[in-house]
Amino acid sequence: MPDLTTIARLGTLLAKHAKAFRTPGAGSTGPGDEAASAADGEDFARSLESYGPAYIKFGQLLSTREDLLPPSYTAALARLQDRVDAAVVEDVRAVIEAELGASVSTLFSDFDDTPLAAASLAQVHRATTRTGKEVVVKVLRPGAREQVQRDLASLTQLADFVDRNTPIGPRLGASRMLGQFRRSMGDELDYRKEAAHLRLFADLAKDEDDLVVPLPIADYSTDAVLTLQFVPGKKVTDVSPLGLLDVDGPRLAGSLFRFMLRAMLVDGVLHADPHPGNLLLTPDGKLGLIDLGMVARIPKPVRSSLVKLLVSIADGDGDAAASTLAGMGHPLPDFDAGAFRDDVAHLVSSTLSLGSDLQAGTVLIELARLSGTHGLRPPAEMTLVAKALLNLDKATQHLDPGFSPVDAISDNIATIVEAGWKPSAGSLFVDSLEGKEFISRLPRRANRILEALAQGELELRVRAFDESRALSVLGQVANRLTAGLVLAAMIVAGALLTFVDAGPTVAGYPALAVVVLVIAVTGGVWLVAGILWHDLPIRRRAKLQDRRERMAEDTRPLA
Repeated sequence: MPDLTTIARLGTLLAKHAKAFRTPGAGSTGPGDEAASAADGEDFARSLESYGPAYIKFGQLLSTREDLLPPSYTAALARLQDRVDAAVVEDVRAVIEAELGASVSTLFSDFDDTPLAAASLAQVHRATTRTGKEVVVKVLRPGAREQVQRDLASLTQLADFVDRNTPIGPRLGASRMLGQFRRSMGDELDYRKEAAHLRLFADLAKDEDDLVVPLPIADYSTDAVLTLQFVPGKKVTDVSPLGLLDVDGPRLAGSLFRFMLRAMLVDGVLHADPHPGNLLLTPDGKLGLIDLGMVARIPKPVRSSLVKLLVSIADGDGDAAASTLAGMGHPLPDFDAGAFRDDVAHLVSSTLSLGSDLQAGTVLIELARLSGTHGLRPPAEMTLVAKALLNLDKATQHLDPGFSPVDAISDNIATIVEAGWKPSAGSLFVDSLEGKEFISRLPRRANRILEALAQGELELRVRAFDESRALSVLGQVANRLTAGLVLAAMIVAGALLTFVDAGPTVAGYPALAVVVLVIAVTGGVWLVAGILWHDLPIRRRAKLQDRRERMAEDTRPLA
């Protein structure tokens, strides 16, 4: 059941900040405006933070919509934190015992009741198995799924209302964005998926000597409990510049960027939140990748477009970048292609002057903002990639202040493009079957075409629309208009006949006038009933089609 009170509060909040959604990327005109805009963004973020975990996650998703919101809002939303008190340890132990089917003391020789981290959806504890293996145990809080389901029901109702009844609906695409958010939350609430993500990234990083990915322990994991190897170390953000002198920062930064870029553009797997807080510097000088709850799949067409976009940026080719970006996005009715191309060309050319200071994530963020300003909605995957690269830029800069992402892209682009062109075994098999079918049918079809051409019987038929259906509809419209005109004439005639003082009467009115009016009223009722009866299946089919499209959008994988 949706929370009507929360829906009302959210509606009021959106109405209050509607101007920010209508003017994405708009610049400020003075210091006072900048302060007000920053204050508005912080107010919007604090309001979402007070509503609960689902709204915090939704705010973090909104922070990737650089095409939709001004920088002050996205910056405030990106800083949203899940600040909650630790859950009662007895409740945590009860969840572990119910999920794993044994007491905590039986499962672990040591279990630290003080959590390593606590959030509104989960809590993490350190433990040691009976075999002596050091692990961390991530436990879903009791009632978290039910709370998220209620919040999603409220957000769904509000998204439908915003899309259908507000001027920001077409630009926001709330229902579509909520479908993406629902899938993301479903992944975060099912630890089997995070375990699969860990195994996938561990496999991708098996040849990377500088990276460590903790593996899940299957016998100690369910959809509500995730037990994985303990990775010792400190968060990269907690290591001082002096501490980094003991490690090879440039090598670590290069290995991390190369791995993430290859996983993203070659394997189509995106670690959507690689910020420095999710990276551990181990005692032996390696980087540990943790918290893989947010992982997205990038389809091949988007990957190819991203490669072309990054190459265009590195080469300073603004026209090519604009064309690629326009092909990736969804143009809105107010899309201005000419102005968009000019602004993108200026942005890309101006980035060349930055040289080694150019940050790939920053450029993609600015391109997303330009898209929103000119009426182009970029694909969801691009905004996620932009945010991921921005976080990756921060991590690599912390490890190596002199690291140049654009040089790293240039150094690895040949490998990326080559891998992107390399076909898989499955695609080769499908292509070979299609080629065999084409070759086997080609002679017969070619003979038919040549024979028809020689006999002057070759015809080309273009069916732009269903002509018979169009004529049928026009005939129905003409019939309804004619019937309506006849009935209107009868009503007028009947009204005029009421003034005739001759012949028999009915209730004091001329009988002929009464007959004409009765026929007109009966015909009018029959015409209206026929129209409603005829249009009812059409409306039902339209509603069913709309429902199917929305269900398909909600269930469409992010990749």
